[in-house]
Amino acid sequence: MIAQASPEAMVQAAAFGLGLAQVPDYMVVADIAAGRLREVLPQHRPPAIPLHAVTPGNRGARHWHHACVARPARFTAHTKELPAMRILERNVYVGPSLYAHFPVIKLLLDLGTLEAWPTGRLGPAYVDALLAALPGLQEHGCSYRVPGGFIRRMRGDAEDPDGTWLGHVFEHVAIELQNIAGEEVSFGKTRSVDGQPGVYTVVYEYAQRDEGIEAGELALRLLGSLLSVELRPEGVVPAAWEWDEARDEFIRYAQRRALGPSTASLVKAAEERKIPWLRLNEQSLIQLGHGKYQQRIQATVTGRTSYIAVELAQDKEETNKILGNQGLPVPRQELVRSAERAVRAAERLGYPVVTKPYNGNHGRGISIGLKSADEVRAGFDSAAEHASAVIVETYLQGDDHRLLVVNGELVAATRRTPGRVVGDGMLSIRALVEAVNRDPRRGVGHEKVMTRIELDAQADMMLTRAGMTADSVPAAGQEVLLRSTANLSTGGTATDVTDIIHPDNREMAVRAVTAIGLDVGGVDFLCLDITESYKTVENAGSGICEVNAAPGFRMHVAPSEGTPRDAAGPVIDMLFPAGASSRVPIAAITGTNGKTTTSRMLAHIAKMAGFTPGLTTTDGVYIDGQRTVEGDMTGPVATRMVLADPKIDIAVLEVARGGLLRAGMGVPFVDVGAVLNVKSDHLGMKGINTLEELAEVKRIVVEVARDCAVLNADDDNVIRMSAHTDAKHLCYVTTHPQHARTGAIVREHIRAGGRACALEHGVNGEMITLYDKGRHIPLMWTHLIPATLEGRALHNVQNAMVAAAMGFSLGIKLDA
Repeated sequence: MIAQASPEAMVQAAAFGLGLAQVPDYMVVADIAAGRLREVLPQHRPPAIPLHAVTPGNRGARHWHHACVARPARFTAHTKELPAMRILERNVYVGPSLYAHFPVIKLLLDLGTLEAWPTGRLGPAYVDALLAALPGLQEHGCSYRVPGGFIRRMRGDAEDPDGTWLGHVFEHVAIELQNIAGEEVSFGKTRSVDGQPGVYTVVYEYAQRDEGIEAGELALRLLGSLLSVELRPEGVVPAAWEWDEARDEFIRYAQRRALGPSTASLVKAAEERKIPWLRLNEQSLIQLGHGKYQQRIQATVTGRTSYIAVELAQDKEETNKILGNQGLPVPRQELVRSAERAVRAAERLGYPVVTKPYNGNHGRGISIGLKSADEVRAGFDSAAEHASAVIVETYLQGDDHRLLVVNGELVAATRRTPGRVVGDGMLSIRALVEAVNRDPRRGVGHEKVMTRIELDAQADMMLTRAGMTADSVPAAGQEVLLRSTANLSTGGTATDVTDIIHPDNREMAVRAVTAIGLDVGGVDFLCLDITESYKTVENAGSGICEVNAAPGFRMHVAPSEGTPRDAAGPVIDMLFPAGASSRVPIAAITGTNGKTTTSRMLAHIAKMAGFTPGLTTTDGVYIDGQRTVEGDMTGPVATRMVLADPKIDIAVLEVARGGLLRAGMGVPFVDVGAVLNVKSDHLGMKGINTLEELAEVKRIVVEVARDCAVLNADDDNVIRMSAHTDAKHLCYVTTHPQHARTGAIVREHIRAGGRACALEHGVNGEMITLYDKGRHIPLMWTHLIPATLEGRALHNVQNAMVAAAMGFSLGIKLDA
């Protein structure tokens, strides 16, 4: 029936397959996802950002006009040929590239016969269906740079009834999909490919590589699913495909690959301090800093965290003894290995008691306030699921508090409340739990600032103790506890109390963490009033129940109530004190010829000056002069390899055209970048057909140079790059200082106090000479450089000059 209707009617029918009535539910899902990576300062959807507003001066987007301009000469009649809509090619750029100075994905997208079906022809129903699937598209500004601009583009108007093409729509959908998964990306560009009707180059920003790739695949399926049956591309949309399921699976896919809240807060704090970082695995192992300056973290465990201290913190019995021996308030406890021994221990200690695994965490297997032998047996069984031995201890009275200590100072304190629901006199406990779990701040495990409450065995035990079941309907205002512990990981909530904690309690927490030997530790402290000292009568029965290694930060950086605290900053400041280095100097060299020689020369200069260089070249990776990996290693993988090496204190990167076109640069910026020359040797490869196009590729290296751009003034294509760098210094290199045009440019630059390296004639031959801020610095006679064949190999003379200029610009003493 659908196939016999008009295209517009068929689109409308497809839209109803999305379940438009469920849009409110979808928006809840979207908001849940939007909070995941923004748990440090939780918010819902990010502020509206006009897409395509990024410019070369704003976040490093390169000049590339947003233009889906290849419009077909009026539409032809629809034929029986099946639409294609397929991805022909994909490149993932990890760093600066032809398209942006930040990570982007570039696709070659073939619309096939759908080129004749822009959004204006598909009709308003298609746009409405797309908005129903992704309401956030309404915030995209596109070329209008105001919210709603993209929708205006799609709908078209009297002057432009065609609307826009599906390649452009694909770009926006790929961006928005990442946003609903919790990322904050906004940059995208689309343009038609000359000479290939229906083929578009689509570029869009990504935050996580795999997520960005999958966003493109899902965008293709979504756009295809909204088309009428006769327009739908064959093989793009799987059979029995449901958008709601696909969307939710994509969000879960992204969340599984995201950093956890504690790690994300530490990375954010590092970025705020301009400390570079690398993710070393798919979990939470992070390298902060480069080379010999690096520090490592895994969640909140640092490279300085003592192994003995971690083992000790995990052994609850030994922790209790050590703290007790220091005179700190702790419960009396016994270690048991059977349920009956647990009962006897409880009788000796006196009811009520607590049972817990002797080496547990996250509140797993803990039972609190047990008042009978049967409850103790059940508590033992619960704890025994997580450990071979169980601790029975006296019950501490009061609220549960987590006191975070970093580097000998208390930096945050929260009061934690167990997972619970409050009755309204109408809903069952089961329904109340479902309502609580719809809070967009709650998720599975640690993916959100709070965790979903589960109706499991622990909840059943709590309900049984209260004489209730999951189907009971509590009275209005009645509080029903579903957990005996207040851990956030089991559904608890947190209220910040940092500003009101008593000084004695602060000191107690610091002493406890110091006694265990942790650099970062969380003290679980129970008391009736955190504003009063633990030594007072008011807090009688208070005490420390645990000291935790690798404490979670999410309760502090995003409490349910109260002031968020900077838990991560003190950790980063501990690892990188004021004045400590985190980055190694980075030099990058590109050009058609001479890259490897110049890179080796610069690395040699650095080594002779006492540095330990990491070098990437077309024949391998070298660490301190020794080749560690053989082969063409001029791309981001080799760059990462060098920067992760714990020995190096300077990096020299040979940057080849192929690597730039394939994956971009491996670092967001360099200290010194150099371009040797632009020649026609490699034209006609990977779409680069002219010297101007090749120069644009090579130019990336100096576009991202921060301190100095070194340019060969003897090459017209290179000297023009001076207009495309924001480096603090510009250094011209010339072997022809007397040349009428080149010489004039360089001499004027030198007279203005600029930096230059020139070849000058002297009584003993040709002298490599540096100029900087009016200084004249003779360096070396060319005939004394072995690679120049007594000065006759002018290309190597020039390579040596560039290496010398780069070394000087890196701060290396060239007379060392």
